[in-house]
Amino acid sequence: MREATFHTDAVIEMNEAASYYEERAPGLGLSFIETVERSVDQIIANSEAYQLIGEDIRRKLIRGFPYSILYAIEHDRIRIMAVAHMKRRPGYWQYRL
Repeated sequence: MREATFHTDAVIEMNEAASYYEERAPGLGLSFIETVERSVDQIIANSEAYQLIGEDIRRKLIRGFPYSILYAIEHDRIRIMAVAHMKRRPGYWQYRL
């Protein structure tokens, strides 16, 4: 089974979103992180099940939050390229490829 690794900027995005949600309601930031972690586990378990949005990039929607995980399947790992808000700056993460 492949492991998942995060692009450095994807980690920053995830943490910033969690901080935003935590400021809005205590515990919501932790809920966001846990939901992202469950989503990554689902990606690892069935990496080709999610929508192909480019030649090598797939997208998994994060349930309950307006975010998605954008990832690439590599021979030895799954590379999380972005934890992206669905309504902000589409395609901003493409320089990470």
